[in-house]
Amino acid sequence: MKKLLLLYIIIIPILLSCNETDTNVLRFGLSAAPINLDPRFATDATSARICRLLYRRLVDFDKSLLPIPELATWKQVTPTHYRFNLGTDGRKFHNGNDLTAQDVKATYDFILDKKNASPHKGNLSVIKEIKVIDDNTIEFFLDKADALFPGRLVIGILPIDMINNQHPFNKKPVGSGDYKFIKWEKTGNLSIQRQSDGQMVQFVEVKDPVVRALKLVRGEVDILQNDLPAESIEWLNTRSEINITKVQGTNFSYLGFNLENEVTGKFAIREAIAYAINREEIIKSVLGNAARIARSFMLPATHWAGHPNLPTYDYNPEKARALLAELGFNKENPFKLSYKTSNNPVRIRVATVIQQQLKYVGIDMDLRTYDWGTFYGDIKSGSFQMYSLSWVGIKMPDIFQYVFHSKFMPPNGANRGRLNDSEIDALIDQAGAATKLSDQAVLYRKLQEALLKKLPYVPLWYEDHVLATTKHISGYELAADGNYDGLKTVMMD
Repeated sequence: MKKLLLLYIIIIPILLSCNETDTNVLRFGLSAAPINLDPRFATDATSARICRLLYRRLVDFDKSLLPIPELATWKQVTPTHYRFNLGTDGRKFHNGNDLTAQDVKATYDFILDKKNASPHKGNLSVIKEIKVIDDNTIEFFLDKADALFPGRLVIGILPIDMINNQHPFNKKPVGSGDYKFIKWEKTGNLSIQRQSDGQMVQFVEVKDPVVRALKLVRGEVDILQNDLPAESIEWLNTRSEINITKVQGTNFSYLGFNLENEVTGKFAIREAIAYAINREEIIKSVLGNAARIARSFMLPATHWAGHPNLPTYDYNPEKARALLAELGFNKENPFKLSYKTSNNPVRIRVATVIQQQLKYVGIDMDLRTYDWGTFYGDIKSGSFQMYSLSWVGIKMPDIFQYVFHSKFMPPNGANRGRLNDSEIDALIDQAGAATKLSDQAVLYRKLQEALLKKLPYVPLWYEDHVLATTKHISGYELAADGNYDGLKTVMMD
């Protein structure tokens, strides 16, 4: 804490010399800029959250994580036939064109075309055919019954003419959401404008969390959400000009492994790592107690398909050492293991503590940090032994298919660890085929038990969401999944 305060003292005079900022623009400080603002390809958290503001989708979720109409209502005609009717609101793209059923079909046809390599294709593979009835009505035909199908239709809708002309939505998005894209500067700053009242919002990348906190105090940014070390939150909480809000989150943090690697492919190695991680220490020392240990797999225990009584790998360094000893390793004869993470300072601090904890049991961890784009590219390509990431915004339990089924390895899905297990595949298939939510819940809990025995992931924690704003900001509500929807209602005094 003293070192951090010293940094504040050193940096504050530098910031005080900066020019005053435009008070009409709300500035949102980010630890990492978005990568891709095309909803057909966006997978990183920042991109997905901003896409929610720029594009509208057919379906959304309520607070109990059940699907609800967004752009459209629907009727299940048969177990494999759904009819969607577009509402009257939000039917204009930001370029002035009407949003019709043809735009919906074009968006989903693009994703389903394998030559386009959309990472969302796997989650929509149940779709056999899409038919436009008229401008307001579209039908989806499935190759098998899927009780969760409406909840899959959460991709932002793009205009058909711009799709056909190969418009670069990734850098110049055109949607129909609450916010319209304005510009994306070479500096990385992204400006969008609220359609209801013209309020401008600028997303500003400030990688260093100390500088980010100082810019908030200085008034050079107005909102920070998450990615702040415990010391910064504690310091900001002492400032009378800053408001701090916390809510429990549902974003699942984990350690992931390359199961095709000769080292991390061994279950005993993964099990030893699971026992070696002192999650309580990390939550207290790095996260400022703003997290709760994940005692379920992927889904929070409170989710309807969550597992409230799943056994966990509690901290047990003696057990970790015993497992490693059986493989011929110990503190005097450790083995090397590479661990990749982003260059986000908070993630580096977490990784550094994990490095120390693994060394304590006889694992020599080589910590490698990269800019977000390089790191994420390596994870998707399988170029890693071990890494840490978080799943954000999980709504439906079929996330297990996308993440762990052998048919959903990249580029068809997010089975980045290359898990190939017939028992896991069968449980995923059985759960997906169940027609009642109660039956699905039972099967998904069995699946979580089986996954814990395979350990493709080590569950870590569910982080709280922390909002820090200047006093002149009001009306921003934190969401459990950490989205930026609070910008739809935020006000500047």
